[in-house]
This record gives sequence, structure tokens and C-alpha cells, in this order.
Amino acid sequence: MDYQLDKKDLEILSELQRNSRQTNKELSQVINLSTTPTFERVRRLEKEGFIKKYTAVLNAEKLNKGFIVFCYLKLKQHTYENATRIMEAVQTVPEISECYNISGDYDFLLKIYTKDMRSYQEFLLRILGDIDCIGSLNSSFVLGEIKNEHQLPL
Repeated sequence: MDYQLDKKDLEILSELQRNSRQTNKELSQVINLSTTPTFERVRRLEKEGFIKKYTAVLNAEKLNKGFIVFCYLKLKQHTYENATRIMEAVQTVPEISECYNISGDYDFLLKIYTKDMRSYQEFLLRILGDIDCIGSLNSSFVLGEIKNEHQLPL
């Protein structure tokens, strides 16, 4: 059964995106609803899959992973096996934080975090170089992060 979101549900989701560490009591005060209905709504939103998980947003620079690369991959040949191989391979590589199957000139877009250019070069040779179904790739290096909200518009 598909659950229909109402205004309070959207307020809860918006507020949890802003700060998922607040208590149920704090959340209920912000959205002007008593604690028990707020708690029940949050649990229902989790159960229905609107809330996938709770996480912390880390500072990549402080963790020495501030070199961000967007890497576009093109398959040698468009087959189910090749696409599956890429999708499985990226799951086990910690440097790859995001992977999208895209349309256009390339087949996949990867977001990669490394220490610096040398580390990225080693990553290309050691990790991506071992995936023989990759036909070509193109790397774009992030010069500066302008906006990274980690939030969905509601």
C-alpha cells in the first residue's frame, strides 16, 4: 500500500534532513505536534521507506580525502554482463562514494574521493585499470565546492 504524505509528514522529513540527531521531543516542538503522533509518523516514514537511513556528513578535507573527482566511464561493449560488472565492482571500492548509470556519451558517472592527484592516479591504475570492460573514461576535478546540501527538495 502506498502511503500518501501530508503536510506534517513533509515537515518531519524536511526537519530530519536538516538535523536527524534531534530528539523526538525537539522534533515534535518544531512541527507543532505532540510527541506520540510525531514518533508514530517517523516510524511509519521509516517503515514505508521514505527514510532510508540516518547518517553523518563528514568533512572530507579534515579526513585527508578532499580531492574530489567526477569520473565518466564508457563501456567497451554495451552488454548486460559488462554493466553488471561495473555495478558490482563499485560496491566494494571505498573511494567511490556515488555511482550513476547515465545517458549520453558515457555510461556511468562516479564520484570519487582521494587524498590528491597522485592518489587518484594510483586509484585509476590499481582499481579502474583492472576492470577490463571499461572502454574509456574522462575525469573532471573539483576545483571548489559551491553547494552540497545532502538534502532533497520537498
